[in-house]
Amino acid sequence: MSAEERRESVVRAAITEFARGGYNGTSTEVIARRVGVSQPYLFRLFPNKQAMFIAAAERCLENTRGVLAGAAEGLEGEEALSAMAEAYQRLIVEDGEKLMMQMQTYAAVAAAEAAGDRAFGESLRAAWERMWGDVHIALGVDENETTSFLAYGMLINTLASLGFPADHRVWSGFHLSARPAE
Repeated sequence: MSAEERRESVVRAAITEFARGGYNGTSTEVIARRVGVSQPYLFRLFPNKQAMFIAAAERCLENTRGVLAGAAEGLEGEEALSAMAEAYQRLIVEDGEKLMMQMQTYAAVAAAEAAGDRAFGESLRAAWERMWGDVHIALGVDENETTSFLAYGMLINTLASLGFPADHRVWSGFHLSARPAE
């Protein structure tokens, strides 16, 4: 395997392990073992644990951005909104690991910032802003409605994280009326 292929394996393994144990509860030894490499080799691919976590978190955010953009491609307004809402619900239901990685990301960034480390979340905030911008353009609505759509998405994240099944009544209201921006 090339170094780039190994790096990709590490990102996939990091998503799995960090989703399960969070940033503080996951050792680089566990990630190395999952990939089948030594810890020293792991640190040739990534400078530190934080870099592995950020790569895994960025991958999840970019994946979500891609799912939403793909769902809305060629659509506008209400049609784009419905397609993105359905695609996001499928993503959450079908790929719980990425959902848990998202939730671990928010917790890790909050903990780092509470400890005074604002740099930890910089690239993750940038990835989230790219996703917000793509959703905003696809919906063609004002900023408040884009924010509301993504807020509903976070509600779905929370419900799924708490173990509510997708067919539970609390999910049934996940719909937001979108009006074209004037």
